[in-house]
Amino acid sequence: MINEELTPEQTSDTPVKDASVDIAVKETTVEETPEVETQEDGTTTESIEVESSTNGTSDINYLDPKLFSDIRTVSKQEMDEAEINEDVTEELKGKYENSLAEISENQVIKGRVIGMNDHVILIDIGFKSEGIIDREEFTDDTLPRIGDQIDIYLERLEDRRGNMVLSKEKADFMRRWQDLKEIFDNQTTFTCKIIRRIKGGMVVDLEGIQGFLPGSQIDVRPIKDFDTLLDSEIEVRIVKLNEARKNIVVSHKVILEESLKEQRDALLSEMEIGTVLEGRVKNITDFGVFIDLGGVDGLLHITDLSWGRVNHPSDVVDIDDSLTVKIIDFDQEKQRVSLGLKQLTPHPWEDVEINYPVHSTVKGKIVSMTNYGAFVELEPGVEGLIHVSEMSWTRHIRNPNELYKLGDEVEAMVLSIDTGDRKISLGIKQLQPDPWNEIEEKYVIGSTHKGVVNNLTQFGAFVELETGIDGLVHVSDLSWTKVIRHPKEILEKEQEVEVKVLEISRDNRRIALGFKQVTEDPWPEINKHYETGKEVSGSIIRVLDKGIILQLDMDVEGIIPFGKKPKKQRKEVAAKLKQGDTVSGNVMEVKPDDKKIILFSEVYSEGGVKATKDSVKEFLDEQDSPASEKIEMPEELQQEIAEESTDAEE
Repeated sequence: MINEELTPEQTSDTPVKDASVDIAVKETTVEETPEVETQEDGTTTESIEVESSTNGTSDINYLDPKLFSDIRTVSKQEMDEAEINEDVTEELKGKYENSLAEISENQVIKGRVIGMNDHVILIDIGFKSEGIIDREEFTDDTLPRIGDQIDIYLERLEDRRGNMVLSKEKADFMRRWQDLKEIFDNQTTFTCKIIRRIKGGMVVDLEGIQGFLPGSQIDVRPIKDFDTLLDSEIEVRIVKLNEARKNIVVSHKVILEESLKEQRDALLSEMEIGTVLEGRVKNITDFGVFIDLGGVDGLLHITDLSWGRVNHPSDVVDIDDSLTVKIIDFDQEKQRVSLGLKQLTPHPWEDVEINYPVHSTVKGKIVSMTNYGAFVELEPGVEGLIHVSEMSWTRHIRNPNELYKLGDEVEAMVLSIDTGDRKISLGIKQLQPDPWNEIEEKYVIGSTHKGVVNNLTQFGAFVELETGIDGLVHVSDLSWTKVIRHPKEILEKEQEVEVKVLEISRDNRRIALGFKQVTEDPWPEINKHYETGKEVSGSIIRVLDKGIILQLDMDVEGIIPFGKKPKKQRKEVAAKLKQGDTVSGNVMEVKPDDKKIILFSEVYSEGGVKATKDSVKEFLDEQDSPASEKIEMPEELQQEIAEESTDAEE
C-alpha cells in the first residue's frame, strides 16, 4: 500500500472560481444606436442581433443590450392607475410547472447557452431561472456559441444574491474523475506529463486533474536528480484513488517491477553457486552493497569486497558502478543472493613467502594500532605487526602512537612469517645498526662520562649518556659516607652529573653507573682519623629508640647506642636532647660497609662495651641492607619486561 497522497492544495494549480455574478436591473440609457428599417407602410423598426445555433435554428442572445430597445417604458404612475388581473388559471399554472426540470445541487447537468457578454455566459438549464458561468472558465478554443448544449456542474441553486451558480471547470473535473476511476478499477496503464516537483515526489497532469507520483515510485533504483524528469512524459498506473479527498497516487515502478519479474524468475532458475555475473551498484549501506543483477538484487557484504581492510563500502565502489561479481550463496525461495568480489582473485597469502621473504625490506601503510604494536598493510589482505619492542633499539616504547599515527607509510624488515596463522612479524629498528653492538668499546668499564638524570626511582637514578642509552646509578652508589634511602636526597631530574661506568651487559642492554666512584673512597682516611678509643664530638642529627645519631667530621655519621638503658630512661634522655646539640663519645669501631662510626658514652650508653656492641649490631641489622654493586634487575623493571613479553606472545 502506498501512503503518499496529495493535499487538496496540490490537486489543482487553478482554483475553481465562484461563477456567480450579480445581475442588477438599472435604469440606464442604452448608448448603442439600433439599426432602423423602413417598412412598406412607412413605419420604422429596430433590428435585434440574432445568431444561428448549431442545430440550424436562430437563437437570441439574451444578454444583448439591443434586446430591450423596443420595450416601452412604463412609469410608476401608469402602473398604479392600471388594472392588474392576478388570477392565473390552473391550466396555465400546470403548463408552467411542467416546463421546469427536476434538478438538484452538486451534479453534472446539460444546459443551453442563451446569452454571453465579456464577463459571463448565460445558461438555460430548464429551471425557473437561468444560471451564469464566468467566461474565464473557457478558452478561446472551447468558447461555446449561442444555442450550444454543454455539460455544466450545478454548485448552488441560489447564492446569497439569488443567482444560480454553475461551473464548467467542475463539470470537466467530474467527468475526468469518472474516467480516471474506471482506469483505476481496470488497472489500465496510461501516459501522463510530469509538471512540477514537490516534497516527496512529483506532480503529474492527468488531463485536468493533478496526481502525485512519489519519488519511491518513479523507478526501481534511486533517482539522483528529479529535476531532469520535469516536462517529460511517463507511463504510469493509478495505485491509489481517494474518492473523499479527490486524491490520486500513480506509480511507474509497478510497471517496471512487472517486467522485471519474468527476468527475475528466469535468472533464479538458472542461478548456481560460483556463477560470475555482471551487475550494477544499486545502493550502498554501512554493511555492504546491493547489486542489481537484472531483476534480482544481491548483497555484496563489506567483508567480501576485498581481501584487505575496508572501512566503508563507499571507499571501494560508487552508485551505478558496473561490477563483475561471483555468486557465493543464494536462497531461491527467499530470493536472497550473496555475492563476492574478492573471490574473483586468488588469496594473497598463497604466495606471501615468495613475495615477502624473511629479512627482506618491505613498505606499507599503518592501518591499525594497539597498545602493543602497529599493523601495517603490505597489500590488500596481507598485514604485518610491528611490536613496540621492535620499533627502537634505544627507546622504551610503551605505545606505538609515540612514534606513528594511522595512515603513515613505513619501511620495515620481515622478521618471521607464520602461514598457518597468517601472521607476519615486522621490525623497524632492524633497518638501523644496533648501537649496543659497540657499547663496550664506547663506554669502557672504569671510564668517566657526563650525563643527564632523566628518571628517579626508589632503587636508583637513570642517567642518559646519549640519546637512547641510559645507565642506572643504584642508591648504594650515590654516596660513600651516607645511607641514601631515595636518590632525590642527592639528585634531581634534568641535573647534569658525572658518573663512572661500573659494569656493562650487552646481552641484557644494561649499564651500571656509579656516582660516588667519581671521587676517591674516603674510608681509608676515615679509618686513620677515627682511631679506636679516640674521643670525638658531633652535633645531633636525630635521637632514635636505639641511640643517638651524630654528624661527625669528614661528612660521616656516628652512633652512640643506648645499650641496656631502660625505655623510660631513653625517653628521658631523648626529652633532654634536641637536634643540633653537641655530644661527645669514644670511638669503638669504624664500619665502612655500614657507613657508620660506633661511639661509646658513659653518660648515654649503659651495660658496658659488650651491651653497647650488641645494641649497635641490632640497630645496623634494622637498617636497609646495602645493595650489591652487581648489575641486578630491580623487581619493578622485571615486571615491565614480563608484561611486554606477554603482549608480544598475544
